[in-house]
Amino acid sequence: MPLLFDMPFEQLPLYAGRNPRPADFDEFWDRSLAEMRGVDPRIELQPSDFHTPFAECFDLFFTGVAGARVHAKLLRPRESDGPHPAVLAFHGYSGNAGDWSDKLGYAAMGFTVAALDCRGQGGRSEDPGGVTGPTFRGHIIRGLDGPPEQMLFRQIFLDTAQLANLVMAMPDVDEGRVGATGGSQGGGLSLACAALEPRIRRVAPVFPFLSDYRRVWEIDLAKDAYSELREFFRWFDPRHEREEEIFTKLGYIDIQHLAPRIRGEVLMAVGLMDTVCPPSSQFAAYNKIAAPKSLQTYPDFGHEPLPGHADIVFDFMSKL
Repeated sequence: MPLLFDMPFEQLPLYAGRNPRPADFDEFWDRSLAEMRGVDPRIELQPSDFHTPFAECFDLFFTGVAGARVHAKLLRPRESDGPHPAVLAFHGYSGNAGDWSDKLGYAAMGFTVAALDCRGQGGRSEDPGGVTGPTFRGHIIRGLDGPPEQMLFRQIFLDTAQLANLVMAMPDVDEGRVGATGGSQGGGLSLACAALEPRIRRVAPVFPFLSDYRRVWEIDLAKDAYSELREFFRWFDPRHEREEEIFTKLGYIDIQHLAPRIRGEVLMAVGLMDTVCPPSSQFAAYNKIAAPKSLQTYPDFGHEPLPGHADIVFDFMSKL
């Protein structure tokens, strides 16, 4: 293995994370899930202009917590002998659900596919204030000065679980054969989704974001995707008088603390030269997963496409 900028490779499997875990963490998420289950989703399916001979394509809209209308692309096989598997797909920070065509491999194999547009980012979902489209940047710190229930990533995490619930309730989907995958923010969201909806059977996160914020800060990588951490302190706490309070509150939306809730099998990928989501922050989450798990490491790669890994994920999900 090459010498890492982060910490020696042999220390990574032992690393327990640095960001504080709020004392009421489990109660907070149990209350949040109860709130989500009390929302009338008002599901709407709109046929897409994109067509294939083997898959139906729809724009799916549902109401999430705080009243936002949330969008996902939904593909399902035209012909099925019975309830079939499904895959949930989550995109990177500031992006969107992507093109229809990049999901056709799963649909051709007889899977339903649901790809979420994160609220306030580059797709068709609303932010909590009812604005369609982007309110990027600052999603990590959105709501940080109020009660944790107002934090935007709390709402986005709940959107992933609600989407899983809706897909699992579809009569043509086998609720026991649903997986979740994504890269960067999508990797973090796939872990959050599997934690909040433990019926998720298989999870394939790629270099997950949203983990171990204090570690990212301490090794001076609060830049790129994590730059808003530095901006928050510069704007609102320039002498770091509230540092412990801030990192503790961020602990509510730290995927490493959700990871022990996961019950499905996990296949995770880490680029050991990743300076956007440092390897130690990713291992902080991976090391807390008690479910069956395996790790693919890419020693010479950073936060970038990992050669051959999309095929590995596809093969992993094909066994649902």
